[in-house]
Amino acid sequence: MSTPVDDPLARERSHLAASRAALRAMREDVEALDISDVSANWVNAQVLARQIEERVKALADLSDTPLFFGRLDYLHAPGSDRAEGADGERFYIGRRHVHDQDGDPMVIDWRAPVSQPFYRASKKDPMDIALRRRFGYTRGDITAYEDEHLSDPGEAARTSKLLQQEIERPRVGPMRDIVATIQPEQDEIVRSGLSGTVCVQGGPGTGKTAVGLHRVAYLLYAHRERLARTGTLVIGPNRSFLSYIEQVLPALGELTVQQATVEDLVAHVEIRGTDDATAAVVKGDARMARVLRRALYSHVTPPTEPVVVVRGSRRWRVPAYELADLVSELLDRDIRYGAAREALPQRIAHAVLVQMERSGEAPDDRVQDAVARNSAVKAAVKAIWPPVDPAKLVLRLLSDAEFLATHAEGILDADEQKAILWAKPARSVKSARWSTADAVLIDEATDLVQRTHSLGHVVLDEAQDLSPMQYRAVGRRCTTGSATVLGDLAQGTTPWATRSWQEALTHLGKQDAVIEELTAGFRVPTDVITYASRLLPHIAPGLTPVVSIRENPGHFEVRQVSGTDDVVAACRESLRHEGSTGLIAADARVPELAAALTAAGIPYLGPGEETTEDTRLTLVPASLAKGLEYDYVVLDEPSAVVDGEPDERTGLRRLYVALTRAVSGLTVTHAAPLPEQLG
Repeated sequence: MSTPVDDPLARERSHLAASRAALRAMREDVEALDISDVSANWVNAQVLARQIEERVKALADLSDTPLFFGRLDYLHAPGSDRAEGADGERFYIGRRHVHDQDGDPMVIDWRAPVSQPFYRASKKDPMDIALRRRFGYTRGDITAYEDEHLSDPGEAARTSKLLQQEIERPRVGPMRDIVATIQPEQDEIVRSGLSGTVCVQGGPGTGKTAVGLHRVAYLLYAHRERLARTGTLVIGPNRSFLSYIEQVLPALGELTVQQATVEDLVAHVEIRGTDDATAAVVKGDARMARVLRRALYSHVTPPTEPVVVVRGSRRWRVPAYELADLVSELLDRDIRYGAAREALPQRIAHAVLVQMERSGEAPDDRVQDAVARNSAVKAAVKAIWPPVDPAKLVLRLLSDAEFLATHAEGILDADEQKAILWAKPARSVKSARWSTADAVLIDEATDLVQRTHSLGHVVLDEAQDLSPMQYRAVGRRCTTGSATVLGDLAQGTTPWATRSWQEALTHLGKQDAVIEELTAGFRVPTDVITYASRLLPHIAPGLTPVVSIRENPGHFEVRQVSGTDDVVAACRESLRHEGSTGLIAADARVPELAAALTAAGIPYLGPGEETTEDTRLTLVPASLAKGLEYDYVVLDEPSAVVDGEPDERTGLRRLYVALTRAVSGLTVTHAAPLPEQLG
């Protein structure tokens, strides 16, 4: 049946149907590939089969996800000289490229240069766009569209209603992509180059996490071959957070990005212990890197005896002073401990070969390798530059007061040394009750011995909670690559929380990074962010408050209650609305609230578990709320959240995080008085 010429919506629906059919054909073409005669061997066949499998997954058509969300009508053909009479072109902008059987594009990838005006064009700078069309969807079907005639001087600029609706749309399940709603200031960060590191300071609801993930997707599009070789990694604060964001990149067709926590990166030993705040702060201090370096290189012993190499009937002698020169040269070069140790036998062997050549022999490389493996050379190297196990090195530092004092002299004072010494020394690496901070120290020592593998790009989210030593651990993973650092100084909730981004970037090894600030709030309602911002002067003086750009002020209420039954009632009220609800409470109050929800017959989930239409309530300990979002939030007992932390500033920061998790509405319930900082 033909589409009526005067029905634009029907024409767009027809294009959507044709695009879905074209995507299906693209997928079927890949599935039909016969590689039986292509691969030279079994290994290559497996690699190729896996690549085909990933390509098939990337071409999946998600029925509830719009295949395209916008359209651009250019005044002139992109890249043309814009000569009078040049024909413009029309492009549909979507999550991935789709072409027809002739190879002509039906949907353009949002990351392509031709798509950029969809995010950046304005009435002031139309970027050669005659019309920008946005589409409204219901369960994957086009139900509305909205046009902006950017090059028409007679049409006034206006706020997009569809854009606002998409930003405010309730969610159930994990985090979604934001390709349809990326704002100009976000797009600049997303499309910044691979070679530079970007640090994004963004308050609650400014989209910093989404910007970081979309930057990865853009970089993989623009530099796919390079990043395929070097790898990409997203680092989050905990498993709940990673579960929440894990579907964003696959929805954009990117399946190869790894995800991890900092604890995953430094998992050299089993974590069975914890540190008090004082010990954790000292262990996380960047000065510990100097202590570790001193302790490691103290194992290098200046030679006092010559090395005598016997080959056949000849004896070749390398005197102690010459050995000392070789050792000094390696130390001066400042290469890794392990690399220097591997180089030393070759240096000794070379000294022997010089003597051989002077005596008239003509040794080759095979002779040098044989001398380097000589038992006398190996024994000398072991005595001068012994192997060091990183975990055993850290074990000795934390167990042996004299050893620590020797190598921390002038770096850590006596109280700091006492704080990190174990009260009861462990007998072995396996029996030690290692803490998270100890594992980071072992990772530092491991890198001093042998260089850590570097990736092409690393995204570090919720970075404000990292210690200097943790920043160093992340920085080691991108020494030859770049990074996207995301965080909010006001949400730092550890005793060692970041004080300034410049300081953090120095520890990361990215001093030249560009620092960007996002202050426009897209997710948190105006009344909610205004209330939460009362805490800023107390937790982050001088930080720019977030300004919500949402037209819908959202629901906000502070409600005095008499007990948990009233909290449960507030949850029931929130669940009457569409979308997800989070009940956030001080960790110590979670068991009591869990029992109350169970008694009331209300099913609930834990952080990181995926909500469904039937179970839309998540019970969230305040310590795990960071980075998560819910359509509606019931915040239980703000004073208990503050009191649950070791100091008031950290407690107020934890409260600030909890207050800013709501996308559509917030109900604060309290029986105890509210913290005075909330006014």
